[in-house]
Amino acid sequence: MIIQKFGGIAMQSKASRKHCLLHIKRAIKEHGKTIVVVSAMGRFGDAYATDTLLNITDAFSTSTKAKDLVAACGELIAAAVLSSELKQSGIDNLLLYGAPLGITTTNNFGDAEIIDISEETLLSALNHYDCIVVPGFQGITDEGEIATLGRGGSDLTAAVLGATLPNVLIEYYKDVPGVMTGDPHLDNDAELIRELPYSEFLTLLNSVHPLIQKKAAEMAQQHHLTLHIRNVFSLESGTVVYPDED
Repeated sequence: MIIQKFGGIAMQSKASRKHCLLHIKRAIKEHGKTIVVVSAMGRFGDAYATDTLLNITDAFSTSTKAKDLVAACGELIAAAVLSSELKQSGIDNLLLYGAPLGITTTNNFGDAEIIDISEETLLSALNHYDCIVVPGFQGITDEGEIATLGRGGSDLTAAVLGATLPNVLIEYYKDVPGVMTGDPHLDNDAELIRELPYSEFLTLLNSVHPLIQKKAAEMAQQHHLTLHIRNVFSLESGTVVYPDED
């Protein structure tokens, strides 16, 4: 089983999503059951990006509940779009979100904690579908309200699903080749680090813009999961992050 998480740049346009489709088709062929977690499409200024939605009105500052509801829409739209494009390309899949997904959170809107996830629901869905598409970044409170998981929360969604299900590999798709010795957008001499343990990887996530959410990486480390950090626009294997020896 494999979980693939596609970020905002990967989901940004139909052209970029074609690369997502190729990776998903390969994953189904190589690993069988595949869960796809998506972020909102693009970055600030793109129509359905989270920061764009949050800037519709400054009145969201008066209601964290309303702010979370609109913030979650970006991932919901992205999941619906990718699910439809998968179907159009011949890949049957299940779009799973909200209460049926079974991710229960606290009601700390904007930075909710996951308190439960229904393994039974996920396994039942995987019995009927080889591919499930899930919007990241969100869960449902006991009162049935949408709550988001904080900045980078889609990464955490993927990690939590990986921690819940048996024998899972997680792939995080980015616009860089993997973990690098420097920022490849600024440093032409930056080189790919092909593998490294969590103890080294976590220290690299203490930046303003970490490669993946540190909380997600810590969750994956706690459950001894192997991560692949890969470039969505390439078939190269990227970086493998592996558990430290006890």
